Amino acid sequence: MRALVTGARGFAGAWLARGLLERGDEVVALDRSPLAAGRSSALELLGLSDEVEELEGDLRDGEALARAVNGAEAVFHLAAQTLVGVAASDPAETLDVNVRGTWLLLEACRREGAGRVVVASSDKAYGAQPELPYREDQPLRPSAPYEVSKAAADLIARSYWSSYGLPVAVTRFANLYGGADTNWSRLVPEAVCAALEGRPPVLRSDGSPRRDLLYVSDAVTAYLAIADALGAGAGRGEAFNAGGGEPHSVGEVVATIAELSGTGVEPEVLGPANPSGEIDSQWVDASKLAALTGWAPRVGLREGLGLTIEWFREHSRVRPPLAGSRVRESGSG
Repeated sequence: MRALVTGARGFAGAWLARGLLERGDEVVALDRSPLAAGRSSALELLGLSDEVEELEGDLRDGEALARAVNGAEAVFHLAAQTLVGVAASDPAETLDVNVRGTWLLLEACRREGAGRVVVASSDKAYGAQPELPYREDQPLRPSAPYEVSKAAADLIARSYWSSYGLPVAVTRFANLYGGADTNWSRLVPEAVCAALEGRPPVLRSDGSPRRDLLYVSDAVTAYLAIADALGAGAGRGEAFNAGGGEPHSVGEVVATIAELSGTGVEPEVLGPANPSGEIDSQWVDASKLAALTGWAPRVGLREGLGLTIEWFREHSRVRPPLAGSRVRESGSG
């Protein structure tokens, strides 16, 4: 089928594009203008640029969205402002991109008759919950700008099924990690590069916060499983979690990276406790997706971190320009 992936130049979007191509689909990528000189997109890092039809356009440009959606049998909406720190410093831009950009895309899908639409929300949309793990039937309780932007887009997307019959579902994935992630404010890529360079990864906490990590190839199979379910008439208007199956402390993640890298570096701990503005413990229950599609994560944390380390070892030119300066202990869901 012909599939549109918004945000395909980014980390998760590029891996999804690869998964679609591997099963024989035609992929159209929609992103804003090219990255600054000297930077490579994840599509380029994965060697996919020549296999994908790349379109330039802003999510807030309705005409560009209509052109991109036209002829697409499936739409995967991953483009967003994904950085928690940026959202805190510039909430207006974040809300504009993540909320208005989403409903404009949904309008284009409605008008063009898209056959199935998968919208990437996030586990961050749950906010702080009294009970863990997160389940899809829990009310969303966002409090920070990024969380609110994802929750709003989540609700708007699902309303397009109940109100207009658009076959849409939303994803609430845990923190994604893997090769070709060049967002150095995230824990895993920065810690991996630090370990390979023999310098201490920086922890802004005491290492105790717990996170659910999902290896990127498992995220891809979850996206595809949800799209296939929509095509079969199931899961419409619903939300689906996907995660690694259990939480891991930030300290455990960094220690595993240090061990597997072979350098044995010790982290620089800036803590105490959990950094301001971040939820202490986050993980998801993915049993709903498993029951509908049979999906389950196949790559455990240790294996996934090993694969990530090997990717960055083989791509030694891909390194953070200001190592450790802005690392956060959460990631993209």
